[in-house]
Amino acid sequence: MTDVPDSPTFALVDDLGQLPVSSSESLFDGVVVGVRRDTLDGPEGSYRREVITHPGAVGVVAVDADDRVLVLRQYRHPAGGRMVEIPAGLLDVDGEPPLEAARRELQEEALLVAASWSPLITYVPSAGISEERIEVFLAEDVTAASAPEGYVARHEEADLQRQWVPLDDLVSAVMSGAVTNGLTVVGSLALWARRHGSAALRVTGEG
Repeated sequence: MTDVPDSPTFALVDDLGQLPVSSSESLFDGVVVGVRRDTLDGPEGSYRREVITHPGAVGVVAVDADDRVLVLRQYRHPAGGRMVEIPAGLLDVDGEPPLEAARRELQEEALLVAASWSPLITYVPSAGISEERIEVFLAEDVTAASAPEGYVARHEEADLQRQWVPLDDLVSAVMSGAVTNGLTVVGSLALWARRHGSAALRVTGEG
C-alpha cells in the first residue's frame, strides 16, 4: 500500500465547514437558478468563485412487486434530447420537506403513490460550481393514482413517456453509457448496491 505523501488522516465524511466570505455579489437571478460571485478568505489569501444558486431537488426510485424500476423519458433542452430518468423535481415549494416533495413528484410525474418510503442516497452533482443537493428516495408498495388535484402537466412534463424496467437492465444501460442522466445513474446504482448487500439501508429519517 502506498501512502499519499504528507496526507493527514481524516474521517470518510464531508467536512462542510465553509471558508469565510468577505463579499458576495449577485450576477444573475433566474426563474430557477442564479449566479453569485463570492470572495473567499483562504489560507493563502483571498480569491473569487462563481456559484450557481439552486433550491435543491429530490429523486424517486419507484420499485414494483417484480423489482422493476419506473423510468420516464423526458425532453431536456440543455442535453439536446429525451433522457431516461427516474421521477424527480425541485424543492421549489416553500417549507416542503424533501420526503413530501418526493411524494408529490411521484404522483405528478409517474401517477403513482407508495406505501413504503426510505432514504436511498444523497449527492451533490457539481460541488465545484453549484449549491444543488439532491435527496433520492426509494418508494415501494406502489399503486396507480390520479394526478394531484389542481396539477396540470406543462412544458416537458406534458409529453412524458413511462415504462417499468428490470433493475438489472437499467443498471446495464447505465454502465454501457446508454443512460446518462445523473439522478438515474446514482439512484439505480445505489439500489443495485443495496440489493447486492454492499450498502446498508440509510436510517436518517427523511434524508
